[in-house]
Amino acid sequence: MRPRRAERRGGRVLAAVLSVLLLAVGAVLISGGARDLWGDVFAEAAHDPGGQPVAGTPGKPMRKSDPVSIEIPKIGARSSLSKLGLNKDGTVQVPPVSQPMQAGWYSKGPTPGEQGPAVILGHIDGAKKPGIFYKLRELKPGDEILVKRADGSTAKFVVRRSAQVPKSDFPTDEVYGNTTSPELRLITCGGSFDRAAGSYRDNTIVYATLVA
Repeated sequence: MRPRRAERRGGRVLAAVLSVLLLAVGAVLISGGARDLWGDVFAEAAHDPGGQPVAGTPGKPMRKSDPVSIEIPKIGARSSLSKLGLNKDGTVQVPPVSQPMQAGWYSKGPTPGEQGPAVILGHIDGAKKPGIFYKLRELKPGDEILVKRADGSTAKFVVRRSAQVPKSDFPTDEVYGNTTSPELRLITCGGSFDRAAGSYRDNTIVYATLVA
């Protein structure tokens, strides 16, 4: 599995290969080879249990500052953040599958808290162990995501919605395109497992907005 190639065009960060985003995220050893073994994930509309849209005023953009850690209280997820760039072939790097609890930040995009969409990637499992995003499917609109930054500040995001999409139909503009407020995307794999390809057929994307 290999992640999508990303580049900026006309003020947007675009993926050059739509069918290969995050194909490397979430691997374990199967039949002597590195294979991913992801749990099922689901899409959640941006509404509270009463059916009302999640409210909240977007926070003001923060100055650029590299993220150092992420915490998601709802699912008990905590990790430092490694800096991810691009592989030689232009695909997005991912944390090593031998360290499934390690999350990473895509450093070619905005830092969390800046205006625009910051992107954080994580494994659901690896090396036959649960990963940092093992319970990502449990997030619902209104849940908090906290990102500590190198300048000592903490960017607080609130989940708006999540979506499960085929890798062949990845919403590039929604994930990487410019936004009018500071936003965050968490990305993993999901859907049914293609044993022949050794990968899952879908991606799960959590969309969140800065609130403080």
